Amino acid sequence: MQPKNLKRLLRALERQGLDVTYNNRTYSVRLLNSPDAPVAEVLLPEGFPVEAKALKQLANLASVRHPSGGCVCRACATPDFHPGDAGVAIGSIVETVGQVIPGAVGSDINCGMRLHVADLTIDEFMAKRDQFVEKMKGDYFFGTRDVTMTAEAMRSLFQYGIPGWLDTMLDRPTGSVVKSDLQQLAQESDRIFLGGSMDGDWKLAPEELVPDTGMIRDGGLATIGGGNHFVEVQRVDKVENRPLAHAWGVREGQLAFMIHSGSRNVGKYIGGMWRDKAKATWQKGLKYPDSQIFPLSTHSHPELVASYLQAEATAANYAFINRLLLAELLRLRLREVYKDVEAPLIYDLPHNITLPEGKGWVTRKGACPAHTGQPVIIPGSMGAYSYLMVGKGNPAFCNSASHGAGRIRSRFDLNRRGASQNEAELGLTGIDCITLREERRIEEAPAAYKPIQSVIHVQVEAEMVDVVARLSPVLTFKA
Repeated sequence: MQPKNLKRLLRALERQGLDVTYNNRTYSVRLLNSPDAPVAEVLLPEGFPVEAKALKQLANLASVRHPSGGCVCRACATPDFHPGDAGVAIGSIVETVGQVIPGAVGSDINCGMRLHVADLTIDEFMAKRDQFVEKMKGDYFFGTRDVTMTAEAMRSLFQYGIPGWLDTMLDRPTGSVVKSDLQQLAQESDRIFLGGSMDGDWKLAPEELVPDTGMIRDGGLATIGGGNHFVEVQRVDKVENRPLAHAWGVREGQLAFMIHSGSRNVGKYIGGMWRDKAKATWQKGLKYPDSQIFPLSTHSHPELVASYLQAEATAANYAFINRLLLAELLRLRLREVYKDVEAPLIYDLPHNITLPEGKGWVTRKGACPAHTGQPVIIPGSMGAYSYLMVGKGNPAFCNSASHGAGRIRSRFDLNRRGASQNEAELGLTGIDCITLREERRIEEAPAAYKPIQSVIHVQVEAEMVDVVARLSPVLTFKA
């Protein structure tokens, strides 16, 4: 079944320089002036808006080619596809050969999801909800958290990620981590994508975070961040795949804790630096690409490609620790308020990262790896279900899945003068959102997002993922 007024839509897109076709819920797009670029495919449920800006951004990304050698050999996008602020559409996935594209990842390097469950009923949780919320507000909003660590621990964090940081902490625990079960954290490393460790280099981190000696009190660690980042308390509402859920330790009626955050200011520092470096290394006298997306080529600058990937890994290691510490603060408060609560980790995975896959690298911008048998976490809005999935390793989508529902209304649109502030129209009726900023609640209202069930359904039909469990929101922390 084709969308209504398809011919009119395709003609309008053609006038914007796009060659677009449609078949079986999939839009295929390429720039008219780049016939040699790969055709990029976007999977969208019927009735979803087709945003010309996002299609143009994806087509631009697919056509990125370094004059010294290097190209995009595959490009696609997931159903939460929508325009990005920095010129790259959210939900984009590209496989590159001979080049990497720092701007395709951007600044929120290794933004990702982390999910824990606890054998705590909703009634037990709500009985002490206020006490728990006040403690978490202190940690997340008012700076009562203590994530102090030694200079050695910070260097290990950037260099080796979670295993290196844990080794240092086992020797000399500091801050609130002295109350943590470090053996539990070590055992949970196999439930983190890549073990929470990439090949970083602490010398590439912001200088102020890696002094020679002393104690570091980094204000960015264990912070949620703005935008669509959150920490949410949920309930395991329905289990669809009982054998797999049992193997992963998930049962109906449990509480779940979902964390969405990334590399914070470290990612901004590294991402911004390398976007500038890629532009600065562009061959003198050669016209800049119209898209202003600058790749780095292994043919002309192999040392810069290697250095960028190590810098990205350095920020990624920081993001793994950031999510771990956000979760650990929450676990410590659960133990204080509800006593014997273990809250084991189910999985932690990135959705903004470059990884060696296929013939070269796969860069995912707002898309999860979804390899065969791998857990995948797809959140809805704070008023909708979230989903624990299992990857099916579909090569047509570069073994990927969506990282959420995807925005349908911009933050500016929701906050502009004259925009509706009606709770019911925004979908905020009955929503328990813990925030110090009322505008954040409006910006992240359920009405801002596409319907998550359609996003999930179309990916299941396309054999990208399968549902393991459905989670319903209880309350959400938004910074």
